[in-house]
Amino acid sequence: MSQESPYVLITADTHAGGSHAQYREYLDRDYQQAFDDWRGGYKNPSQEHYGSKKMRNWDLDIRTADQNGQGVVGEVVFPNTVPPFYRKSIVTAQPPKPEEYERCLAGIRAHNRWLVDFCAEDPARRAGIGLILPNDLDEAIKDIEFIAQAGLRGGVLLPLIPPDCGWLKPLYDPAWDKVFAAIQDHDLVINQHSGQGSPSYGEGPVAEAIWITEVTYYCQAGFRHLLMSGVFERFPRLEYVLTESGCAWAPDLLRQMDRIHMGFKRGAIGEMNYEGMEWVLKDKPSEYARRNIWYGASFPSLADLAGIDVIGEDKLMWGNDYPHYEGTFPYNLESLRLTFGDIEDRVRRKLLGENAASVYNFDLEALRPLAREFGPTPVQIESPLSREDIPRDSMCHLFQNALREE
Repeated sequence: MSQESPYVLITADTHAGGSHAQYREYLDRDYQQAFDDWRGGYKNPSQEHYGSKKMRNWDLDIRTADQNGQGVVGEVVFPNTVPPFYRKSIVTAQPPKPEEYERCLAGIRAHNRWLVDFCAEDPARRAGIGLILPNDLDEAIKDIEFIAQAGLRGGVLLPLIPPDCGWLKPLYDPAWDKVFAAIQDHDLVINQHSGQGSPSYGEGPVAEAIWITEVTYYCQAGFRHLLMSGVFERFPRLEYVLTESGCAWAPDLLRQMDRIHMGFKRGAIGEMNYEGMEWVLKDKPSEYARRNIWYGASFPSLADLAGIDVIGEDKLMWGNDYPHYEGTFPYNLESLRLTFGDIEDRVRRKLLGENAASVYNFDLEALRPLAREFGPTPVQIESPLSREDIPRDSMCHLFQNALREE
């Protein structure tokens, strides 16, 4: 591959979903009237009243033009819009309560069916991530089988269990082993995404501020729970991706977890005596992480990139969080110039597309013609971004931080 060739730019973090009208058609017929009643007779407006941002979730022409214009030729697709019987996007919603479960299950299954057709519109470019719920693990396995059979090569969005959802088993409970076995047997990727896992803080601006303050900690719960409970020891072929959570925190956390692991191996940590306890890990947590964990760090900061020697250059994936306001759209190239200009070309190609292609089974050769037409070049990315070129109207923290630091 010539060092002058454009990059096959694959975003490991985008979002999409159907409109209410679209989702209704994918619901089991038995739930359609209940859905109509639930939404109170609401009718979707005509397309001209949606606005382009909303339509980016499902409109092929708008989405293709946007991504081409940003140099993006492949995308991993997380959910975004509100599924039937939900009050908010499943990326930020808590798992359903027992009395909500039946209808919410119908809602996420409608989304999964919709997602199959959405990805089929542009199959080489789209890797869709299917949904499961944690309330009934046998039903979750049925959804895993659907995801595999439908060819949703983005894999499974594994729910995070908030600490106040006492009706659910935490991810480190052995009850989840049959779910992990099914994911491994079907050769699917486990995904988790920032926004999930937090307890309920109530309503209002203070509650929202506390949620935003603490969401980073809770979205890393799956990382901690799967590593320390030996999931990757029991299921060594699992591939786990933590998305839109950065990775600058990972080296220190892994060192801390390694210290805990060694304390259990020795039988004590400080004054805490674990002698006689049977420890579940054979290797260090950091060693499992190097084998089984990837970081969909989205638009990584310089601090995220600084830890690449610890987490591994094969383990980090770029994303633009399209179409979210906090993402890099429509300033992808500016964000790449800001953070990737000093990265070695060989490594840069991995981070910007090759790693995602490996994890999510994109066909790089099928995407290269698009990359030659739309992809950014090394010369473009290596062009320094001046203060005057930093977008002032972007909500992306990369640009906001750069403006504060200048």
